[in-house]
Amino acid sequence: MKKSVSREYYEAILVAFILALFVRTFVFENFKIPSGSMEDNLLVGDHLVVNKYIFGPGPLKILNFVMPHRQPRRGDVVVFKFPENARRDFIKRCIGVAGDMIEIRKKQLYLNGELQDEPYVVHKDPQVWGPGMGVPARLRNRDNFGPYTVPPDSIFCLGDNRDNSLDSRFWGPVPMDHLKGRAVLIYWSYEAKRNDWQWRGFGHRLKQLAGVFTHFFTRTRWEREFKLIR
Repeated sequence: MKKSVSREYYEAILVAFILALFVRTFVFENFKIPSGSMEDNLLVGDHLVVNKYIFGPGPLKILNFVMPHRQPRRGDVVVFKFPENARRDFIKRCIGVAGDMIEIRKKQLYLNGELQDEPYVVHKDPQVWGPGMGVPARLRNRDNFGPYTVPPDSIFCLGDNRDNSLDSRFWGPVPMDHLKGRAVLIYWSYEAKRNDWQWRGFGHRLKQLAGVFTHFFTRTRWEREFKLIR
């Protein structure tokens, strides 16, 4: 019996929806940069593709044979559940794995006693704060930290914008079971304001969408489209 056109459309849409849901659940997910902690590498308004499968076998064993997976490496840009509030997602750079000794001296990173070359890092505050009395902890840890050994089943993460990043210097390492994936690609970049991700009501969200529709061509950063994340 020949199918009706409406049924064919329905089945095609249903299959596409199931496929998209499967991919989003097990393989890839999108993520939007809400703050400047990863500048100048990642900008507010960058929309990323995150590989969810790379950091370990997933629940579907059949995918383990076709999808490559590995442990996090130093230099990976990772998305994870914020250890102090699992409902929030953070994005930082992994700079140390279990057993590594981390130390920051006058804003310079030392890994296992060796000074690291970090071409992606920016320092926008020339002031270097020492460990003296009266210096707030957020400034002491920002510019001078450690030595600290990364515990088992954890990684140590820092933002590329070292002077303006809430990261492992302040709340500790990231447990492996908090990792959501590795950021691999910018698929769209739009000039947005900081913390636009925050929910401020349905009316505000509609206003945001209208603004994107109106300024899509003028505020899209076309030079960043499909840029690989390093």
